[in-house]
Amino acid sequence: MAKTCVNFSKKCGGCPLLALPYPRQTAEKQQRLQKLLGGFAPVAPLRTMAEPWHYRNKAIASFATQQGKLVCGLYAEGTHKVLPSADCLLQNEVLNRTLAAVQDAARACRYTAFDEDKRTGLLRHVVLRCSRKGQVLVTLVTPRPELPGSRNFCAALRKKAPWVVSIVQNINPTLSSAVLGNREKTLYGPGFVLDTLCGLQFAISSRSFYQVNPRQTEVLYRAALDAAKLTGKETVLDLYCGAGTITLALAEHAKTAIGVEIVPEAIENAKRNALRNGMENTEFFCADAGQAAQRLAKRGIDVLVVDPPRKGLDATARDAILKMQPPKVVYVSCDPATLARDVAELCGAGYTLEKAQAFDLFPRTFHVETVVLLSKGEVDSKKI
Repeated sequence: MAKTCVNFSKKCGGCPLLALPYPRQTAEKQQRLQKLLGGFAPVAPLRTMAEPWHYRNKAIASFATQQGKLVCGLYAEGTHKVLPSADCLLQNEVLNRTLAAVQDAARACRYTAFDEDKRTGLLRHVVLRCSRKGQVLVTLVTPRPELPGSRNFCAALRKKAPWVVSIVQNINPTLSSAVLGNREKTLYGPGFVLDTLCGLQFAISSRSFYQVNPRQTEVLYRAALDAAKLTGKETVLDLYCGAGTITLALAEHAKTAIGVEIVPEAIENAKRNALRNGMENTEFFCADAGQAAQRLAKRGIDVLVVDPPRKGLDATARDAILKMQPPKVVYVSCDPATLARDVAELCGAGYTLEKAQAFDLFPRTFHVETVVLLSKGEVDSKKI
């Protein structure tokens, strides 16, 4: 069903494929993947969504002053012009309602938008994260630690949006493009929101890596587990583990699951998530993925799972994998181009691409997630 958004014609950039019929979007993604990976192995048909709307459990909006009023919304593509929030067709509907409530509460407290040129004002951005039960974590990003009237803001927001379970202030004094800074203060609640994924419970904070489409993420993770084919005897290493979502899913079927992530807050979340789910066969390390892989090479890794950022594996990580020589590598990718580069590198060093499967985690955008299985030849591909 065709839908329209008031900000689409204003070059919002949030869903560039909105005007393209969904079957055509997915067909073009499939063609691109086949072109990039088809030389190594056939790509299985893209796993699509039956209802590709309101799937995002995370929203980021920026503040501005327009016609004398505080507004918040997305930047117009390629600019710092804020498009006032509308009912986004990609965000969970509870996030749309929460964003409106944040704007109203901030206006009631007479908060001002941060001006990058003058270095004045209180509010830079707001980051929202919601659980599948509709509970929301609100993170206000400010340039300085001071937030006058923060109690009044929390009370006003909770009155308008009682489903908000926690409110956090993140301090980002830099002028970089990064939304979040390194310091945070919890203003209300526990500082995180609880969510359930693959039957496991996770505490998600503002800086945790957590997939934004929970329905498709479960499909994606099941495919990764199917590719790993764990028997309960394996030692599994999960690089770029974030809050430990894949690590804990693997731990249910492995002897030991080790997670590595460079963000300290994410590792602390992962450790607490392991305790929360009673996963005693897990270990988590805060380190660069490549350096950690080199240190863990002597452990005898049976299955390596990697879920890197869009830039893919860096040279250190690729070198560590080749030194480690795990029999199986399950690669979860959010960028087909860097995936194809890394697959070519690994296949050139003796690995074989056994299986490739794509998943539409980001309908209405150009992005796509892919799971591939690479083996050193010990795996019988007929059983995959």
